[in-house]
Amino acid sequence: MGQVTGNSPSTYRAYLRGAVDRIPQLQGLSDDQRLALKTVSAVLPFKVNNYVVEELINWDDIPNDPIYQLTFPQEGMLATDDFRRVRDLIHSEASPGQLAVAVEEIRRGLNPHPGGQLELNVPRLDGEPVAGLQHKYRETVLFFPSHGQTCHAYCTYCFRWAQFVGSKELKFASSDVTTLVRYLAEHPEVTDVLITGGDPMTMKTRVLRRYLEPLLEVETLTSIRLGTKSVAWWPQRFLEGEEADDLMRLFEQVQARGKHLALMAHYSHPRELSTQVAEQALRRISSSGAVVRCQAPLIRGVNDSAEVWAELWKRQVRLGAVPYYMFVERDTGPKEYFKVPLARALDLFQEAYGTISGLARTVRGPTMSATPGKVQVVGSTEVAGERLFVLKVLQARDPRWINEILFARYDAEAAWLTELRPALGSDEFFAQTPRQAAPRASRPSARVALPLAEVLGS
Repeated sequence: MGQVTGNSPSTYRAYLRGAVDRIPQLQGLSDDQRLALKTVSAVLPFKVNNYVVEELINWDDIPNDPIYQLTFPQEGMLATDDFRRVRDLIHSEASPGQLAVAVEEIRRGLNPHPGGQLELNVPRLDGEPVAGLQHKYRETVLFFPSHGQTCHAYCTYCFRWAQFVGSKELKFASSDVTTLVRYLAEHPEVTDVLITGGDPMTMKTRVLRRYLEPLLEVETLTSIRLGTKSVAWWPQRFLEGEEADDLMRLFEQVQARGKHLALMAHYSHPRELSTQVAEQALRRISSSGAVVRCQAPLIRGVNDSAEVWAELWKRQVRLGAVPYYMFVERDTGPKEYFKVPLARALDLFQEAYGTISGLARTVRGPTMSATPGKVQVVGSTEVAGERLFVLKVLQARDPRWINEILFARYDAEAAWLTELRPALGSDEFFAQTPRQAAPRASRPSARVALPLAEVLGS
């Protein structure tokens, strides 16, 4: 079993909000910059580690460095009034209770669970909601293990920021894998389980094993996915000592039982694959037989460049990974700070896509993971003098809509599905009858199988 080589740190050290002043590299910031960091991190989660600080950030390019933007909160991530409110409370040394009230109000206005996660995605078993579970698409269930609801570092854009801060009722988590197995037994249409969070790779291997081994007994389950940013934020997890060795044995055990194992790796910038330890980790994972599929959102100030995406996909393929998705910045948290209009996202994607080989063209984007499902902006065209976006439904709550082609009026400023308007005389995207109806029994449940026209209209 391989070990880490090179100069990357081998001992993990995390910096949370209270430790900001102890990060040596931040000593060059002004008092106002440090106050801004503390202000935003009172609302949105902040966590970074010594590997990110020492190996990935170019401290001569602050605040513009992409990895700095990806990990350190900036003033513009909150609305001006919200920022001033929290900053003034901190500056005046308000009581913890006063600060907590203001912070909770702001968080609830940031759409903590987009895409109907609370209202539409939570399935039922024996008539009761199943904690720590989401079932949006027929074939795939998401499971949020209680022990894995943190990350080695937090991304500032994080779509799941509510998992790390705020009220318990806003969080998905469960340690009850028995109930998950029962749910799978009642839903044989489910072939894939995605273990997510947070990051399951923050768990000790023996704990992860307790979650995975019961799934190996589920005959109808063919694939287990592990959603992780650890490949970028702490690649040592896959290389160092008995913990890493045991993890590789667990990966091999899963596949020996006939299950496909996929690591859904989050790489946002090629620099995350620039270190020796990052390359070693990816190669070691691949050598275990697991498949690494790579995804990330398009993030303004981090990777809004065709050259950056092309280089990222090329490096992934060179190291044996599969480019999977370019997502659109989701409508939650600091979306206004990071969003890129769909028109520009399409231009960037097409420019990058045109410079890579066929092996990297497994990637799909720009894709919105919206309430109805995953909707890709395929291109733009002109029909009867009207410029249009061409959209494709890649995945959907109702399987009948998968692969449907939609047309939306071209809007250079629109950045999300709900900001688009149907074209070609239609008043709604899903007014027409779908080409082929799926059997009702194959849908996840009556709770989530809503007509997309109703979902879009809500």
